[in-house]
Amino acid sequence: MLYLELIIQGLIQGSTYAIIAVGLTLIYGLLRVLHVAHAGLFTLGAYLGVVLTNQTGSLAAGILLAALASGIAGIAIYRLVYEPVLSRPPYVALIASIGLYIGMEELFRLVFGPFGLTFKAVPLQDVVVVAGVYLRTCQIVTVVTNIILLGLLAWIAQKTRIGTGWRATVDDPQISACFGIDPIRVRYMVFFTGSALAAVAGVLVALLSNLVEPTMGAVPSYKSLAIIVLGGLGNVMGTLIASLVLGIIEAFGTIYIGDLMDRDAIAFAFLIVVLMIKPTGLFASR
Repeated sequence: MLYLELIIQGLIQGSTYAIIAVGLTLIYGLLRVLHVAHAGLFTLGAYLGVVLTNQTGSLAAGILLAALASGIAGIAIYRLVYEPVLSRPPYVALIASIGLYIGMEELFRLVFGPFGLTFKAVPLQDVVVVAGVYLRTCQIVTVVTNIILLGLLAWIAQKTRIGTGWRATVDDPQISACFGIDPIRVRYMVFFTGSALAAVAGVLVALLSNLVEPTMGAVPSYKSLAIIVLGGLGNVMGTLIASLVLGIIEAFGTIYIGDLMDRDAIAFAFLIVVLMIKPTGLFASR
């Protein structure tokens, strides 16, 4: 029973990492940019989700509006920050992204205050029993929401004309442009999608912990960057598997070696060991 509970807890955490990291890996696959400011959009989504839920009394409305606003913010970041420097060496975009994330952290501190926000009435806190394991409703909703979003993303990528254009642009932007695919529109779509997913993850993490603070994006962002390397840069399926494996490793490690290292240290120790053995990641596609 303990193993089952740890696996479930790992899947809850891992699925949240997955929807953050998938956005990152989509952007890296398209532009070869490590989008550190993704963490700022994760935090923005969390703040908007809490504020809008408190104002409207509807968690669903809070999530939808936070995803929409963060998606638009993601497009703005691409247009104003990345597009002007795409012809420069990759480190220029990376430095710009780091600077943007630091600026966003300070902006959140100024606008929302340094001590964090909470839900006035935390939604979905009822406890239910699933296969003998006690879970809060918000934990179940987190996993179900993440699975639905990842499934919808996979369907769009594989079964629609939008997804075909998107994959063609990732493989060869010049040839895809010859077939009438607008690469700029694809980039807008990818930034909107990745940013909206990060926002949903932010609201769900806020729901699980009932706390949003300016620096909450830092650790998930660092882990997500490591996850996309572990999964093979630009490999979406590898990123999903790596996210779930990391979540389960954290859950088991917290119980068995928690006296030696905290949860985040366990995760980074695992990532460092794996990347020392296989620097290109477990599922490198190229």
